[in-house]
Amino acid sequence: MSNSVSNPPVVSDGNERKRRDAWAAAARLVARWLERRERVDELMETLGGSLNGAERARCQHLVFGVVRHFGRIEAALNRLIAHPPRFSTRAVLFVAGFELIEAAADDAAHADGLVAKIVHHAVEQTKGLASPAEARLVNAVVRKLAPALAGPPPPKLAPAEVLAEYFSHPAWLVRSWLAQFGEEATRKLLEWNQQPATVYARWRAEGEAVPEWFKPTASAGFYELPAGRWTEVGPLLQSGKVYLQDPGTRLAVELLAPQPAEIVFDACAAPGGKSLLIADTIKQGKVVAMDLPGARIDRLKENLSRVPETVGVALVQGDLRENAAAQLREHGLPQEFSAVLLDGPCSNTGVMRHRVDVKWRLQEGDFKKHPRQQLSLLHDAARLVAAGGRIVYSTCSIDAEENEHVVREFLAGKAGAPFKLEASVVSYPWVTGHDGAAAFLLRRE
Repeated sequence: MSNSVSNPPVVSDGNERKRRDAWAAAARLVARWLERRERVDELMETLGGSLNGAERARCQHLVFGVVRHFGRIEAALNRLIAHPPRFSTRAVLFVAGFELIEAAADDAAHADGLVAKIVHHAVEQTKGLASPAEARLVNAVVRKLAPALAGPPPPKLAPAEVLAEYFSHPAWLVRSWLAQFGEEATRKLLEWNQQPATVYARWRAEGEAVPEWFKPTASAGFYELPAGRWTEVGPLLQSGKVYLQDPGTRLAVELLAPQPAEIVFDACAAPGGKSLLIADTIKQGKVVAMDLPGARIDRLKENLSRVPETVGVALVQGDLRENAAAQLREHGLPQEFSAVLLDGPCSNTGVMRHRVDVKWRLQEGDFKKHPRQQLSLLHDAARLVAAGGRIVYSTCSIDAEENEHVVREFLAGKAGAPFKLEASVVSYPWVTGHDGAAAFLLRRE
């Protein structure tokens, strides 16, 4: 039986209460997301300490599941309900809808029994979250929702609109990927995005034994963490021995190949995972990190505080686009560097497993807006590259508009004339088995 289904208890106990609390909290957050479309990561932070670790994990699983499958559930509900109910009731239907999808995938042989339990639980929750009258609506709708969501996946050559609904992606984005990657790769990408994200960790404690329950990956130093070991992971994080990081983040740093004693400039550094990886790689030298003042600076400061003692750190809160050399001079820092990393803001299409709401925030026009900004930032960062030095331009996008096209346009312009493209790498998640990313190594003559 799927652990996502809460059985109606005969006698209430502590575990059942906790499951109900997590479910109710998830429904409240989903209602808020449906109404306000807040960022899901920020929405989860509003929980504070209201749930313990296991309850919070359960709540997040339900919220992320609803957002991940939102398009498919919404389409099914729109066929069943002429006038959508208020957000609190609608949220119950969405959480129950995700449970139906999950239950069918986990235990198709006992689908009927699971559906009955999901219906019962949704009805009981509605009485507290909304009203008894709305509980009757939920009872009727969830029973009909089960067969509506139980259909098989689309056929191999299904049109974009059918794929978009079943795999819960905007149709315009699916059309774009079909044109760019073809039918087979797009199908694999959609299937990839619909799975919960694997948790990866980078082991930082050189010379110390890695816990035996860390699962090695194809990327040296990166490990897959199994579920249910958070009480053991927590102390490792606090001690700095472990940093939670997807293997896809290593690509840009490996291409930059920072050297011991080098001074490296990280131009768009927040939240600081790549800055920390650079520091761990050079072991001595200095990392100069710049980013805009704002909410992410605290994360950047925290990550920079973890660099090895033998590596110097300088944090500049500023705008790369506003005469970065002058800002660096004011801080007594170099204005030219042999190694520059520009991990530019992008659409995040390579990391949709982790950022489940990205696809619903993206607009078709973003693939014109982002490249203009990325090209501007590349011009600004390139000015800080010393003669003979190098810059890596990277994104966590898998779309050519934000990657190859930006680099090609930069090299074709006057500012790109002194640079040559030496190497590049693109991670497609359905091929590499980790987050998507792209990185391009440019060297100045």
